[in-house]
Amino acid sequence: MFKKTVLFTLVFAFLLAACGPAVATPDVMMDKGDEMMTEEPHSGDDMMDEATPTDEAMMDEAMPTEDAIMEDKKDEAMMDAPAWFAVTFTDARTGETFSINDFKGKVVLVETLAQWCSNCKQQQGQVVELHKLLGERADFVSFGLDIDTNEELADLTGYVQTNGFDWFYSVATPEVAREIGNLYGAQFLNPPSTPMLVIDRHGEAHPLPFGIKSAQELYDALLPFLDGDM
Repeated sequence: MFKKTVLFTLVFAFLLAACGPAVATPDVMMDKGDEMMTEEPHSGDDMMDEATPTDEAMMDEAMPTEDAIMEDKKDEAMMDAPAWFAVTFTDARTGETFSINDFKGKVVLVETLAQWCSNCKQQQGQVVELHKLLGERADFVSFGLDIDTNEELADLTGYVQTNGFDWFYSVATPEVAREIGNLYGAQFLNPPSTPMLVIDRHGEAHPLPFGIKSAQELYDALLPFLDGDM
């Protein structure tokens, strides 16, 4: 009986072993490892490539455009401009109104004068010749500003018509005259010294030497502003 029991147990164990799951051999495990090693992992570059378009788009949105930068600079220039640039003048020749700010982007030649000043009249004669040297230029403006606040606009109209001066003319208010004197010196309120200044395309004023200046001297002084980057 004992022998039969032992024999039955051995047969049963053999059957269990035959029917159970196969144990992986070392060779099979090595093959599995090789397969895992041959798989290409996701590299950092791949991850960066996937993220880059989004990052670049965000940077493009954040960076201001060239036009926006230029507009900001113009706004800053307007804020820094002297108050008299924004004053509305009446042109003695046409009756139309204008301001220095209307000439933004152009080169403006300003002469402070008085109708009684003989030196001023000579200087304006040189401006006539200057216009001939320059020819027709849409980017250049001449402005004669009567700094004697006792003189009337109607008288200035007759003055420019009689002398054939065909550029902008107007009379300064006391406030404008005061600001010009404070900004550029008291000599700009002394017409016989023939004060003149150039306002460049960026709105910066450049006083010229005092005394009567020839058309050629004016031309030479203006050319860097007209044809250069000033």
